Amino acid sequence: MVKKMLYNWKSWWAAHRNRNYFVIKMGVSVLVVGIAFRLLYSRSLDIPPVSDNPFLESTQISTPPVVSVISQENADQIALQGYGTKFTENGTKCDLFTGDWIPNEAGAIYTNNSCSFIEDHQNCLKNGRPDTGYLYWRWKPRGCDLPRFDPVMFLDLMRNKSWALIGDSISRNHVQSLLCQLSTVEKAVEVYHDDSYKFRRWVFPLHNLTVSIIWSPFLAEAAIFEDMNGVSSADIELQLDILDKNWTEPYKNLDYMIFSSGKWFVKAAIYYENKTILGCHYCPKQNFTELGIEFAYRTVIRNVFNYIIASKHKGMIFYRTSTPDHFENGEWFSGGVCERKSPAKVGEFELNELNKILRGVELEEFEKASAKASENGVTLKLFDVNPLSLLRPDGHPGPYRFFQPFAKDKTAKVIIDCLHWCLPGPIDSWNDLLMEMIMNS
Repeated sequence: MVKKMLYNWKSWWAAHRNRNYFVIKMGVSVLVVGIAFRLLYSRSLDIPPVSDNPFLESTQISTPPVVSVISQENADQIALQGYGTKFTENGTKCDLFTGDWIPNEAGAIYTNNSCSFIEDHQNCLKNGRPDTGYLYWRWKPRGCDLPRFDPVMFLDLMRNKSWALIGDSISRNHVQSLLCQLSTVEKAVEVYHDDSYKFRRWVFPLHNLTVSIIWSPFLAEAAIFEDMNGVSSADIELQLDILDKNWTEPYKNLDYMIFSSGKWFVKAAIYYENKTILGCHYCPKQNFTELGIEFAYRTVIRNVFNYIIASKHKGMIFYRTSTPDHFENGEWFSGGVCERKSPAKVGEFELNELNKILRGVELEEFEKASAKASENGVTLKLFDVNPLSLLRPDGHPGPYRFFQPFAKDKTAKVIIDCLHWCLPGPIDSWNDLLMEMIMNS
């Protein structure tokens, strides 16, 4: 009897213990699933949906900031990768912007199919460009080497930072390149765009890095009367003495900026100061004084630099020089083409007169501004991509700005684009230079 009771008690205890284990296991499982769901759900809330607000404050990710610290070990690794102030064999400081394009079998770190940020007009291979040789070159400064852009290191360095590229369609071209390269490590998420998609902003959630494109082709306030195809219904009205609030308003909240302008100053425009007509450029039907593009560009660029100098901004600010076009045998409106398949040698191409004017203004005004900026504690750098871009007549979309332009007619007349850049393409090397300049500062 005692043995039977003992056996029943042991059986009951074993069953009871098994039930308790089951309940505990179930409870732990539910808890783990709940925590995982909460983390995933919270992460989804951290990335805001596409916003209607163009200003930066509304799109900062709400996750606690992770401070990125460059340890001595990381600093040593950076040095091993070739970053830092460079000197030539003669002991002089390396000029990053004087050099040659050399063969690069590795090609780009992304493809036209792997990156979703390439706009159709720059996706030359998708549009049917038959040659690919233009993809296999890299920029090498004379007497020193230039490390390739490292998206892992860049994202780590730029944790909790904000970038903006401010300018025209070439800036938009550049931001696509930057997003494509960074997205090989972490995919960017779009959090803002305006109706025209000229103002856009993305975040890299794991690094709390914000990248924006701010459309401001003149950098000054301008009334532009163009349709989506670039056809004007009236002359541009440009306020030479009023900077564009599209960039001045978010300016203080940006850590890194790349300004650029130039090409739009070639267009017909009426110039204002103090809300009064001062003169114009190319307005033969108007009874206004012809002031020319040099006057207008110099006035605006000087005002931009003065604003930057006075701001005492503690971030890093680049001024990118204007880029050349490569129309041969005519201009865009008179049968000009860009059919080359490889880079040019130094001296093979010269800037046209308009591009010489723009470049002269940029270099002269930057030289005047840089010393004052330094005195005010502002980091202002010249991002001089003009010389290396001049040597890449092969890097433009040409007729492959449009999808399969000769599919139906081998002799079809199409608009030729010898101004913007194919992606992937030469513009990717700009990011090599950009990272080197950051690491040197």
